[in-house]
Amino acid sequence: MSTAFLEHVNVTVTDPAATAKRLEQWFGWKIRWQGAAINGGVTYHIGNETSYVAAYSPSTDTTPVNGESYSHHGGLNHIAVVVDDLDATEARIKAGGYETHNHQDYEPGRRFYFDDDDGIEFEVVSYK
Repeated sequence: MSTAFLEHVNVTVTDPAATAKRLEQWFGWKIRWQGAAINGGVTYHIGNETSYVAAYSPSTDTTPVNGESYSHHGGLNHIAVVVDDLDATEARIKAGGYETHNHQDYEPGRRFYFDDDDGIEFEVVSYK
C-alpha cells in the first residue's frame, strides 16, 4: 500500500493576499503560486515544498449559490499545522492581535487553536 499525504486545502477567504501574508508571518511559509482562478477569482498557494493552503477569493458576492463551496467563506472545521516550536509560533500569532484558545498537552503532542480574520480555525501542534 502506498503512503498518502495531504497536499493542500483550498479555502475561500476575503483577501487572499492578506491571508498569504499572515501565513508567511505565522509559519514561515512562502507563496508558491498566485494567479487567476475559477469564476474570475484569484488564488494564492502558500506553503512549503510538499503542501500548501490555497487561499481563494471569488470576483463576486460571497453568498452561497446552490451549496457551491467556492462562493462562501470558511466551510471547514479547522486547518492543522505542525510546527517545531509551539511557543514561538504562538507568540507570533498573539503579536498579530489574535487570541489563542483550547490549549491541550497530551500524547502525542501539545496544541492550541485560533481563528483568523475569515473565521477559519487553525490548530497548531508540536510533537516535540
